[in-house]
Amino acid sequence: MFCCKTFRSRHHFVVAICDKELIGKEIRKNPKFRVEKDFYFEKYIGERKALELMRRATIGNLVGKRIIKLALKKKFISEENVMFIGDVPHAQFIQ
Repeated sequence: MFCCKTFRSRHHFVVAICDKELIGKEIRKNPKFRVEKDFYFEKYIGERKALELMRRATIGNLVGKRIIKLALKKKFISEENVMFIGDVPHAQFIQ
């Protein structure tokens, strides 16, 4: 299960998805990085909905081992796109 939030502007559809257990967690202290509920949580979604949203998105922001694994498997991102914040993988994509 994942947490997600979508944002729409005139030209973009942005999706932010993180592994459910990361919501509200501080994953790095200096500089501080917290997986903020305001940015990553609108609703809970499963794998199928995550894939649907990533297909529609013009910009994606992903945090967590499971969502990164799914995005790599389905080729939304490549290994070169993945960075680590502490031991938590993070990636962004633009389509």
